[in-house]
Amino acid sequence: MANDDYKRQAAERALNYVEPGMKLGLGTGSTAAQFVALLGEKVKAGLDVVCVPTSEATAAQARALGIKLTTLDDCPDLDLVIDGTDEFTNDAMLIKGGGGALLREKIVAAASSRLIIIADASKRVETLGKFPLPVEVVRFGLRSTKDMIIEVAAGAGCVGDIVLRLGPDKQPFVTDEGNNIFDCAFEAIDEPDSLDMMLKMVPGVVENGLFLGMAERVIVAGPDGIEEVESPDYTDFDDLEEAP
Repeated sequence: MANDDYKRQAAERALNYVEPGMKLGLGTGSTAAQFVALLGEKVKAGLDVVCVPTSEATAAQARALGIKLTTLDDCPDLDLVIDGTDEFTNDAMLIKGGGGALLREKIVAAASSRLIIIADASKRVETLGKFPLPVEVVRFGLRSTKDMIIEVAAGAGCVGDIVLRLGPDKQPFVTDEGNNIFDCAFEAIDEPDSLDMMLKMVPGVVENGLFLGMAERVIVAGPDGIEEVESPDYTDFDDLEEAP
């Protein structure tokens, strides 16, 4: 069975978590697109939901399917986000951003009570880093920012090629927020929390693709069927807001 079939199976399972009246976040990428397509069928059949897309591409797909859209400014608190991933571990740590939407994806995920990830089994890894880590950066001072990324990454035990992502036109890829992306081929990220913290200290870095303790679960489909990998470190931002 092709990976696209597994992606669709995971997306179908994720629909079980969607309830009428929900405020949903819609992810970006090929797996998330499977979910959006299936959600569109449910909406056409009468499901009432309102959604915040994480990219212009997702917004265009959802709009074409008749899915009601809103923004985080008008709807700042979401019930659930369904998104894909480029890698995940058995404790539901993620690398995201292959589709170039990591900043909006992280903002939307943080605004939601729950983040559920859908993936095919090929995305499962023992240690993050096989997929190059995307780091979104402002376009000013790229060389200086790259040098600082190299320095702080080495401090977290990560060394590897860091390249500026190019688009189909061979020009620097520009995100929906007008930024560039460095793809960092570290191969293995043994201390993701440390790397995440150190990257956030670099002035030119807007965000990075490490999603740690954000996903409630990963729904993974593969040759052995469908499995739900739950995170032991899931953080419910609503609980933090209610804490004294």
